[in-house]
Amino acid sequence: MTAAERVLVVNAGSSSVKLSVLRPDGTAVCRADIHCPDLVPPGAIAEFVRGAGRIDAVGHRVVHGGADFAGPVRVTPSVVGRIAALAPLAPLHQGRALAAIDAVREVLAEIPAVACFDTAFHRTLPTEAATYALPAAWRDKWGLRRYGFHGLSHAYAARRAAELTGLAPASARVVTCHLGAGASLCAVRGGVSVDTTMGFTPNEGLVMATRSGDVDPGLLVWLLRHGIGPDELDDALEHHSGLAALAGHGGDMRAIRAAAESGDEAAATARTIYAYRVATRIASMAAALEGLDALVFTGGVGEHDAPLRAAAAARLRFIGVALDAQANAGPCLDADISGESAAVRTLVVTAREDVEIAAQTLRVLAAET
Repeated sequence: MTAAERVLVVNAGSSSVKLSVLRPDGTAVCRADIHCPDLVPPGAIAEFVRGAGRIDAVGHRVVHGGADFAGPVRVTPSVVGRIAALAPLAPLHQGRALAAIDAVREVLAEIPAVACFDTAFHRTLPTEAATYALPAAWRDKWGLRRYGFHGLSHAYAARRAAELTGLAPASARVVTCHLGAGASLCAVRGGVSVDTTMGFTPNEGLVMATRSGDVDPGLLVWLLRHGIGPDELDDALEHHSGLAALAGHGGDMRAIRAAAESGDEAAATARTIYAYRVATRIASMAAALEGLDALVFTGGVGEHDAPLRAAAAARLRFIGVALDAQANAGPCLDADISGESAAVRTLVVTAREDVEIAAQTLRVLAAET
């Protein structure tokens, strides 16, 4: 591969598969967002691929790389098997990524494909950020550590923030907030992840659409002892907690915001809890960085929910965060929304995991030549 000009990016999420064909500069030739809350539809993927024209390479987003994958790798039968073995750690995503790999391979069998892992960006976490205070025998036997997720989004957002602000990429201290149905924060120093809010699985950290985020482990043991079985507990934590449990509306922040603005008290409380968790965890990420130069909001909620950004920022004045109310309220993608006197730059960055996946795919293939 010496002249890969068009990369098919396959981003299998928890409720959709996003497809795009990108040129090396990140511009999109074509896109599609296939809504599929249940099974990944191979026919719809095949139809997109056949209509997309020339494709030189394929890049797949895979949520969990475990201890096996510290960076992107060519897709091989062995790699597929190792990805499948990690499915219990990311049940909403891993199987869907494998289904998408199979569907694309059916129509592009001779085109090289690369798996790009959300966890890989966080392999740089220092010991103090990565280690659980659990028995060493458990940690060694099962690889128990904090892996972190959304790494493809965090990597792109931190790099884009440095470009937009003129901060030195080698030293900038940036907290990136990927807020969508899944949500996590990342502390990035000089382009390197040094802490994040998700852990061994994507359920740690912030309140999310249907995931609980942080819960006292003793509470979970108490539930197990009082008749809640492991499968029921797992299902509740993944699918029936978070915003869905606090406010209903299926955990969709757009519906919750509309309900709150119409006087729904539960929806308003859910948004307050969400913003509180975001703000307090941003402060902890800033502590990991020993200071903060830029704060970045990205993802569906981060990009489009101005009142939520304002609510989180209001709790962070003590570390120099302040928003320009007019800039925050207006169209502000890839924009600086900092207040005039703010010590910390605050930005809204369009999520472009596809750009990061395409770039990693090209690097893997270029290294083979």
